Amino acid sequence: MPQPITPPGHRQQTSTAKDDQDDLVFLEEHPAASTDTSATGVWRVMIIDDDEDVHSTTTFALGNLDMQGRPLEFVHAYSAGQARDLLASETDIAVILLDVVMEQDDAGLHLVRHIRETLKLADVRIILRTGQPGYAPEIDAIRDFDINDYKTKSELTRIKLYTTVTSAIRSYQQIRKIDDSRRGLNQIVHASTELMALHGVHDYAAGVLAQIGDLLGTAANGVLCVKDCPGGDPGCHELMVMAACGRHAQLEHPHHLQHAPLADARIRALMEQALAQRANVYGADSVTLYFAGKASRDFVAYLDVDSAPTDINERLLDVFCGNVAVGLDNVELVSHLHNAAFYDQLCKLPNRTRLLEILEESLAAATGPQHAPATLALVDLDHFAETNDALGHQFGDLLLIAVANRLQADLGRQVAVARIGGDIFALLGDSALVTPTALLVLFQQPFRIDGQDVQLSATLGLVRLDEHEGSGGDALKDADIALKRAKTQQRAGYCYFSRSMGVEIRERVRMMHALRTAFGQRQLFVMYQPQIDLETRRPVGAEALLRWQTADGAFVSPDRFIPIAEYSGLIIDLGEWVLRTACRELMAVRAAGHLDFVMSVNVSQVQFRHPHFLDMLRRALEETGAPPQNIELEITESMAMEEPDLLIKMLDQIKQTGVSIAIDDFGTGFSSLSYLQRLQVDRLKIDRAFVTEITGSARGSSIAEMVIQLGRNLGLTVIAEGVEDERQAQILHALGCPLAQGFLFARPMKADALEDWLDNGK
Repeated sequence: MPQPITPPGHRQQTSTAKDDQDDLVFLEEHPAASTDTSATGVWRVMIIDDDEDVHSTTTFALGNLDMQGRPLEFVHAYSAGQARDLLASETDIAVILLDVVMEQDDAGLHLVRHIRETLKLADVRIILRTGQPGYAPEIDAIRDFDINDYKTKSELTRIKLYTTVTSAIRSYQQIRKIDDSRRGLNQIVHASTELMALHGVHDYAAGVLAQIGDLLGTAANGVLCVKDCPGGDPGCHELMVMAACGRHAQLEHPHHLQHAPLADARIRALMEQALAQRANVYGADSVTLYFAGKASRDFVAYLDVDSAPTDINERLLDVFCGNVAVGLDNVELVSHLHNAAFYDQLCKLPNRTRLLEILEESLAAATGPQHAPATLALVDLDHFAETNDALGHQFGDLLLIAVANRLQADLGRQVAVARIGGDIFALLGDSALVTPTALLVLFQQPFRIDGQDVQLSATLGLVRLDEHEGSGGDALKDADIALKRAKTQQRAGYCYFSRSMGVEIRERVRMMHALRTAFGQRQLFVMYQPQIDLETRRPVGAEALLRWQTADGAFVSPDRFIPIAEYSGLIIDLGEWVLRTACRELMAVRAAGHLDFVMSVNVSQVQFRHPHFLDMLRRALEETGAPPQNIELEITESMAMEEPDLLIKMLDQIKQTGVSIAIDDFGTGFSSLSYLQRLQVDRLKIDRAFVTEITGSARGSSIAEMVIQLGRNLGLTVIAEGVEDERQAQILHALGCPLAQGFLFARPMKADALEDWLDNGK
C-alpha cells in the first residue's frame, strides 16, 4: 500500500528489516511501534520536488525496501526554499533526490550550489531528476557540483530507482567510512571532476587510467577494456581495448580509430575474473577494477602496481569505480538529452526548438548587407493520419523518413530542413529556392515504401522573413497561420502570410482573453425578451439572451463573442451560467404569480456535444427548483440536421427530464422532413428574415405560411421572431401563427424590468 505523503518539514520513516542482502527486500506493511531512527539505524533520503505525486510515488516505490541492511527514512521538501531551511538543521542526509525545475527552471541547480558551496555538504549524494529533457544541466554543472546521477523521471522505473538510490547509498557509505582519509576523498572528487571535463570515449578511458595511478600514487601502466555483448550473449568473451598507457600502450589500436582485441593472456585472465565476480581483484603487483555499465556493456581496467594496495586504497578504488560508472552514464545521458532536445529522433532532422534557434540566427543575419531575402515554409502532409491509421504506424514512420530524405536530397544543401510536428516539416532558405512551385513539385512522384508506391500531396504555409517583424517564434506562428488558412481553402495548395491574417488572429485571441476576463468580472449578463400570444396579446414566456457590456459602457455583439466562446470552450461554463440564471429568474416570475410562464434558453452545438451536458441540465433544474415543463431549450436548424441520428438519441434523453425543445431559425437550413418527424421537438421558430419578407412582396408570406402549416401538420407550436410592426403581427395571426416576439411587443430587458413589466400588465 502507498506511503502517505508527509507534510512539509516532517519525516516519514519505514520499519526496520533484519536482512543484510542487497537484493530487493520488502518490509512488513505494518511496522512495529518502536523503530530505530538513529543515524546508524536508517538511511536518510531527502526528496525535493514541487509535485506531491513525485513524493508519493517515490516513497511508495522505496518505502518498504531494505538497503544495505537498513530501512529508509524520508525527509520531504516541496520547494528549493523549504529545502534550504531543512538542510540547515537536518543531519546525516545520505541521498538527495532533487527536481531540476521547481520555482524557476534552474532552481535545482542553484540549490546544488547552496548545498556544496554554502553548507559545505560534500558527503551527501545528489541525484537530479527532471520531467523536462530540454532542461538538461550543462556538463560543467554536473562536474562542478559533484552530482552523483542525473535521470529523467520517465526512465526511473521502480527497479532503476532502487538501483540508482542503492548505488548512491553505497557511495555515501564508503565516503563516510573513509572520512578519516580526507586526502583520499579529495582525490576522488578531483578525479571525478577531471574525468567529466574529458570528451570522447578514448579520452575518458585514458583519463580513468591516469586517475587510478594518481589515487594509488604510482605511474599509470595499464589498459581499459570493454566487454560489449549485444543481446547478453553468454558465449561472448571478446575484450576490446579502449585505451592503454605506459608499458602497455602497444595494446591500443593505432590512431584510436577503433577498438583492438586484447592480446595479453595474463591481463585477459585477470579481467575475466573481475567480470565474472563483478568485483575488483587486488593482487601483489596489479589491480583489476570492474565498472558496471549499461545492459551487457561492462568495463574493466588493469594497472601494474609496485605493492598490494592498502585497505584504505581499496576503499578509495571501490568508491572511484562507482563514480566512474555513474560518470560514464552521465556523459552519455547529457549527450542524449542534448540530442533529444534539439533533433527529431525519427527523421534525424532539427526539431522545433532547433528551428527556432536557426530562425533567430537567420533574422539576425538578415540585417547585414547583401543578405538574400529568406522564406520560411511549413509543409503539412495531406491526409497523413488516414494513411497512418490504415497502414500502421510503422509504415507511417517509414513514409515520414522518405519525405525527410527527399526534402534533404533536393533542398538540404542550401535550405535548412526540420520536422516540427507529427506530419509537418519546415524549410528555411533563400526565397528564390523556397517557393510553392519548388516544394509542391517534390510531391508529384510517389514515395516507394515497402514495395508500395504511395502518392502524397502537401499543403504549404509560407512567410517572407524580409516582410516579417518580430522574433523567430513570431515568424513560426505566422507561417502556421498561413498554413491553417491554406488548409481551409484547398488541400495541395499554399498561402503566404499577410498582415491582415495576423490582425485577424490576434483580434480573435484578444477577444478570447477579454471574454474570459469579462466573465470573471461579471460584465456578462442575461436579458429577457417576452414572447406574446398573438390572440390575447398577453405574455406567455421569454427568451433568455446573453449580453456583454465592456467596462467603458460599449456593447459587444453576440455575433462576435459567441463564436469565440464556442472556439475557446468557454461556452460550456457560460452556457451553464445562463441556464441557471434563467431558471432562477423563472422561479422569481412564478413567485409573482405567473405560473404558466415558459423560459427559453439557447444551447450551442458545443454545449450539446459536451459529455456532461445532461448531468449539467439535471443539476441546474434540481438546484434551482425550476419546473422542467416551464423550461425550453432552443437549438438551431443546422445543428439539428448535422448529426440527426445522434441528436434523436440526445433529444430523447432531454425529453425524459420534462424539458421542451424548440428549433430556432427554422427555414434557413435544409431540414429533412423525415428526420424532422423523428425529432422529439415541441416548437418551430420562424426566422426573422421571413417575418420581414411578409410585408415586402406579394409572395413574401409564403415561407412563413409553409412553416406554420408544417407545424400544424406535425402537431408543433410555432413562434415568429423579429416582429417589429403591427402589420406583420396581423398577417402572422391571420396565417395561424399563435405566438410571436419582437420589438413591437417588447425589447429585451433585465430581470427586474421584466418582473415590473409583467406585474404592470406590460
